[in-house]
Amino acid sequence: QVQLVESGGGSVQAGGSLRLSCVASYSTDDPYSMGWFRQAPGKEREGVAAITAYSGATWYADSVQGRFTISRDNAKKTLYLQMNDLKPEDTAMYYCAARFTGPNKSTRDTRLAPPKYLDWGQGTQVSVSS
Repeated sequence: QVQLVESGGGSVQAGGSLRLSCVASYSTDDPYSMGWFRQAPGKEREGVAAITAYSGATWYADSVQGRFTISRDNAKKTLYLQMNDLKPEDTAMYYCAARFTGPNKSTRDTRLAPPKYLDWGQGTQVSVSS
């Protein structure tokens, strides 16, 4: 099991930026594909962005493409989500997840599917006001 701890959430006005971090407990010799997800009140959890173990590929939900950037530093065992031009509809609890269980050549929809990940953090709240 991989332990995950998110941080960096907060309250910002529309158009602002935040950078989320997720520190993981995996071995530096065996990093995992990871992703960021979010869940707004009354809605299902949805995929935001995903990245392979060595940052060879990334995927984004259409709603955040061009505004959010996922990255990682395996030496620091840390996953990041840079969020720019935030909108009120980005308000949600944000979670990082690890140990993607799908095949290597998965589609974006599979990479962003919550059931495909085994380990989850406790979440960090992002609130965007208009």
